[in-house]
Amino acid sequence: MEENQRLILLNKAKEFFRNEIVEKHVIDACNRASKLKNYNINPFLMKYLANFLKGNDDAKSIAEALVLPRILGSSINTSFGMQIQKLISQLFEGFGSTTPGIDIEFIDALDGRKKYCQLKSGPNTINFDDVETIFNHFKGIVNLARTNNLNISINDLVVGVVYGEASELSSHYKRINQNYPVLIGKEFWFRLTGKEDFYLDLIDAIGEIALEVDGTKVLHQTIEALAKEIEAKFS
Repeated sequence: MEENQRLILLNKAKEFFRNEIVEKHVIDACNRASKLKNYNINPFLMKYLANFLKGNDDAKSIAEALVLPRILGSSINTSFGMQIQKLISQLFEGFGSTTPGIDIEFIDALDGRKKYCQLKSGPNTINFDDVETIFNHFKGIVNLARTNNLNISINDLVVGVVYGEASELSSHYKRINQNYPVLIGKEFWFRLTGKEDFYLDLIDAIGEIALEVDGTKVLHQTIEALAKEIEAKFS
């Protein structure tokens, strides 16, 4: 990969993260988190968690105990996971696939063969049923290749995990890896770009966007709005 190509990809990644992840997190996720109806509150635990976090169980402390895990954890991780195919499509035009059960198709920078890839977010983002679904999709492609005399081997059917390390893969991914390659993190991005350290470059580039964001004001507003609803309902 030429240097100008690398810079173009990194700039596209920053634009994607700014527009598709940060903006939706700040606006949509915080708006949802500010409304009591969007929580399944466990009344046996809410005061304990508030005391654990803040040392008291007033409405604002309960609100913080509810909002912080959602805003700093589940909501942004879910948003990122739902957008990974769009991320790859934005970075690499023409990688989209029309093959059922396949997210992208690309030429592997390591072995030069065409790969049929299902995209996943991180090393713990699939369950038992997902494994069977992936197996069924891949078996269907193998059967189709045999019928049409296409040169597709088992090693050409891969699961691409956008972030993480091989040592972090869940047992579900390890089960897949016994039959089909699971490419994760640095290796996945190397196969896509031909640049061994592109994964680290990508992390640094997106980290630059983090410096643009100060969410303290919107986070405070979210907690205050939720606290008012909690006080009205539980006081």
